[in-house]
Amino acid sequence: MIRTAPFLASLASLALLAAPLAHAAPDLVTVSERSGFQATGRYDEVVKLCGAFQQAYPKQARCFQFGTTPEGRPMLALAVNARGVVTPEAVRKANLPVTLIQGGIHAGEIDGKDAGFLALRAILDGKLAAGVLDKQVLLFVPVFNVDGHERFAKWNRPNQRGPVEMGWRTTAQNYNLNRDYVKADSPEMQAMLALVNTWDPLTYVDLHVTDGAMFQHDVSIQVEPVYSGDPEFRKIGQALRTNVIADISKQGSMPQSYYMSFKETDDPASGFVDGVSDPRFSTGYFQLRNRMAMLVETHSWKDYPTRVRITHNAIVSVLQQVAAHGAEWTQAARAADARATRIAGQPVALTYRTTDKTTMVDFQGYAYTRTMSDVSGMLMTHYDETKPQVWHVPLRDEVVADLQVQAPGAGYVVPAAWAQMVATKLTQHGIVFRKVDKTTAAAQVQTFRADQAAFSPTSFESHQRLKVEGSWKPEPRNLGKGALFVPIAQPKARLVMALFEPQAPDSLLAWGEFNNAFERKEYMEEYVAEDVAREQMARDPALAAEFRHKVETDPAFAKNAHARLEFFARRHPSWDERLNLYPVMRTDVAL
Repeated sequence: MIRTAPFLASLASLALLAAPLAHAAPDLVTVSERSGFQATGRYDEVVKLCGAFQQAYPKQARCFQFGTTPEGRPMLALAVNARGVVTPEAVRKANLPVTLIQGGIHAGEIDGKDAGFLALRAILDGKLAAGVLDKQVLLFVPVFNVDGHERFAKWNRPNQRGPVEMGWRTTAQNYNLNRDYVKADSPEMQAMLALVNTWDPLTYVDLHVTDGAMFQHDVSIQVEPVYSGDPEFRKIGQALRTNVIADISKQGSMPQSYYMSFKETDDPASGFVDGVSDPRFSTGYFQLRNRMAMLVETHSWKDYPTRVRITHNAIVSVLQQVAAHGAEWTQAARAADARATRIAGQPVALTYRTTDKTTMVDFQGYAYTRTMSDVSGMLMTHYDETKPQVWHVPLRDEVVADLQVQAPGAGYVVPAAWAQMVATKLTQHGIVFRKVDKTTAAAQVQTFRADQAAFSPTSFESHQRLKVEGSWKPEPRNLGKGALFVPIAQPKARLVMALFEPQAPDSLLAWGEFNNAFERKEYMEEYVAEDVAREQMARDPALAAEFRHKVETDPAFAKNAHARLEFFARRHPSWDERLNLYPVMRTDVAL
């Protein structure tokens, strides 16, 4: 499937990048280089290379394990700095920005592993980007999804040109790690978040290969915060995105700043829509911590040498940008942290939407036809890569806040019954909280009672998700000893709200962590409810009139025997007042 001419051109470019090959220690040369960038190595190569880099550069590089996969494999990272600042303690003392570059979150999309080792060796050998590792610490995670990497086979990515064999998209437990940042179900993500909490990277670079149509553009560079997060800090995200796109464009790439997926599947004429990812994704998560995330998506239909070269160039560009601006950007991140501690009472966007405002753009594609298929029975697009063509198509890239919620005055309260589960999640994200050591009667808090609660009909990422409608309202509640108080006055305030606001897309509630609170457990037998109803109407003529009016004016209610009986059951002392009560409260007074 590899086209000969572009392949040879890419290989020639990579030969220049790999020029130190003849002079490098043999144990620093990758399987990919030896194969002419046709193959990629197994994970045992990562283990050997990680140790070999530390051996070859004992002052500048440290190989360490930061987790263990469900199948028992070590999760490895390289900490690299020209001055030997290779521990978290040394980083804090030296006050250097950390750049975390991650490959293989989807282990079939493995360009980042080979490109990262290639770039790292060239930089450490002084052949490339001189001085970039003096002013920052690089954390390189060659493969995040290690078990998925070892589910190794041909055609794991049928719409991707190379390497010959590659890993699998999901983990051994079938988690998609790039849907797991907030809920952190997987051992791999829990290990990654612990790494992030310890090292606090200013910039998190997530290396992928896109799926999708055939076109000439070879890479997408997306960064947040640009549309979301702290408004002032968005200027820094915009600068990083602009500068990296400029750098790699000079090296022959044709990057775009949006994900190149059509608005309507398989229809190039529908154009593109930019937007903000939810916090389950890397680029939806880190701006909630007031840090930057970059998504690098090379194009799957470019051959492997081309994709490795482009990924290599993007990695080098990020390191150069952080070296040049890291001190300034770190100050901006800390200023965003400080602003977050003062977010109480302010409106905070939990979701964003793309407006219908459209700009027509010239997009470098190929000639194509759309014809009805006798196989699928639907319109199918067929591309002719021998005929470059400019597509004049709509781009929708005006992004605005959608769901906005006012931050609580002091924070959130989690009752003791739910404290252990919630505390585990908060610890995983490095969020500050404390246990309440006393009982408070009739505490003045806000509660959220769902007017409607709808469970998803199918499982998604091992969860039955929940969507609720309702609002926060003042209500005195008794708070028992052992409850958690989570202050809003902390740098991760936006992340706190993303976890606790019930209508946020990736809240703990949305992921089904509180489903029990929305399931009815106690019932009244219907013959008992019938007697109760007659007794209530006999005692309360107004209630009887209300019931008759509802029967006469609401046909659906009138036909639903269970709803008619529940009308009275809800007014009986046996009714569970906690049903549909979200077991997290807001408070305007610190506890």
